[in-house]
Amino acid sequence: MQPRFLQGFWKLTWLETKIFTREPMGFVATLVMPLVVFIALGRAFGVAKPVAAPQVDIPFNVAILAAVLIALSAVQSLVAIISIYREGGILKRLRATPLSPVTIMGAQVVVKLAFTVISLSLLMLAGRRLFPGIRQVNVFSFTAAVLLSTFSILSLGFVIASLVPTARFAQPVGAAVLYPMLALSGLFYPVDRFPRALRAFAYLFPTTHAVSLLNGVWDGSGWGAHWVNVAALLVLFAGYTALSTRVFRWE
Repeated sequence: MQPRFLQGFWKLTWLETKIFTREPMGFVATLVMPLVVFIALGRAFGVAKPVAAPQVDIPFNVAILAAVLIALSAVQSLVAIISIYREGGILKRLRATPLSPVTIMGAQVVVKLAFTVISLSLLMLAGRRLFPGIRQVNVFSFTAAVLLSTFSILSLGFVIASLVPTARFAQPVGAAVLYPMLALSGLFYPVDRFPRALRAFAYLFPTTHAVSLLNGVWDGSGWGAHWVNVAALLVLFAGYTALSTRVFRWE
């Protein structure tokens, strides 16, 4: 028989799953948009063409871009839902229940990670069926790297959700913080070529270390060669989680 707190956790997780699937923007952004970006850019840059055929020199890894977009979409959805819950008084009512704050927020994290796996599975399925020429990677290792990256980025999402004043500002504020992080992540331009101050700023964001780790898994160098990025993702997760616990507002 499951302990009472686990029963409450799974019930809340199932409820949050149903709410998430009924929220069009979050559902579409997490599951559909990264897949559309992957397929559209992959075809535009000729990823699916045979090696002998002329291809465009891709300035970034399309699969890693789509994987990071999955994580950012999950965070955007988290920020929006938390803001709506706070403004509607739902967070206040949840806080008054016997459920602990860890259970309440943990349900949100589990839902986002579950849909990250689903979206990544769709991405890999599209890659295998539509782009047979794409380089084969270790699926489990790549999935683990995406989940670790999403976990770390979600901790920053809780900080953003803590500071967003109302649900009206959730999407624009989230986008204003998250998507510049993508530009500074090193996916489009090497981080080591940034000016020193900008480079130091970029290393404070989990997306920078996520892209480096994902590139390492993709090119076969593996986790061992990127242990600094793994450690940074864990440290940033701990730091942003500690900060969000101090500034988070239930009402």
